[in-house]
Amino acid sequence: MNTNRQWTLAKRPFGMVGPDNFEYRETPIPTPGDGEVLVRNLYLSFDPTQRGWMEDRESYMPPVQLDEPMRAGSVGQVAESNHPDFNTGELVQTLGNWQDFVVVKPAQGLPGLTKLPPGVDPELMLSVLGTTGLTAYWGLLDLGNPQSGETVLVSGAAGATGSVAGQIARIKGCRVVGIAGGPDKCAWLTDEARFDGAIDYKSEDVDARIGELCPNRVDVFFDNVGGGILEAALNHINMRARVVLCGGISSYNATEPVPGPANLMNLVINRARMEGFIIIDYFDRMAQAANDLMGWIQSGELIYQNDIQEGFENIPQTLTRLFTGQNRGKQLLKIADPS
Repeated sequence: MNTNRQWTLAKRPFGMVGPDNFEYRETPIPTPGDGEVLVRNLYLSFDPTQRGWMEDRESYMPPVQLDEPMRAGSVGQVAESNHPDFNTGELVQTLGNWQDFVVVKPAQGLPGLTKLPPGVDPELMLSVLGTTGLTAYWGLLDLGNPQSGETVLVSGAAGATGSVAGQIARIKGCRVVGIAGGPDKCAWLTDEARFDGAIDYKSEDVDARIGELCPNRVDVFFDNVGGGILEAALNHINMRARVVLCGGISSYNATEPVPGPANLMNLVINRARMEGFIIIDYFDRMAQAANDLMGWIQSGELIYQNDIQEGFENIPQTLTRLFTGQNRGKQLLKIADPS
């Protein structure tokens, strides 16, 4: 490989993001400077938050600029190192870009450059042991604070984050109900992930079904969707309920502002709390979460799905899969095998 293939942000999206928002380019392979590492990307992570990074607005991270390679979490292999802590051939995780090669300065940025633990697959490092699992773990346990016997409702429950959050709630002794799109996803939640119930928002009345499946009301709502789903959930919150705002994928591709829930007074009436969070605030506590998550995986208490596409040419359309409901679990793309 003599060139560095890239997909750059060609234009900012209006409405649904698609391949026409990106442009393919080939550039020289970059050369790492003093204290830097050249990483060859092997796997890319696809997450709903990437849609927000494409907007020209202030957020928890700066927006991707036009003509820059699109930002993405990645697992790669060290191709060249000018840093004493990293050796050629080692597998590493970083916040990279849609390109074959990326230069990283380990002491800078979030989450920096992390070596993969021995025996951990790249796919696992980008899903349950990566930001997906960390988001589910800390969002549910730190903000949701579920107690054994309580009822936990999860939206986007068949997705990468929601499915892990719901299973952690089950592990903690809670009754868990998930909201997902389509009979296959709902069947996976109840039959494989062992949720106590599932609601198909595509074919069922979500508000009515929450009432049926949560007769004791909802103590914790872990929300990845927002919009009408959030409003329906707020109709069923318990006294002192905790509403965890993880994401709002229902509005990410909207062309005009989406109305907020009309029933926020339910928070006041029930003395409930609604709070958002960003996982970058928890990176210094990654080891604790990873140890618990790996233990649950090894014991069989926690299962997961990885949806792995392949081919550098398929990167743009793989992002779109997140917003059309095509993905099953964590969306990844494989560029190459380790050398």
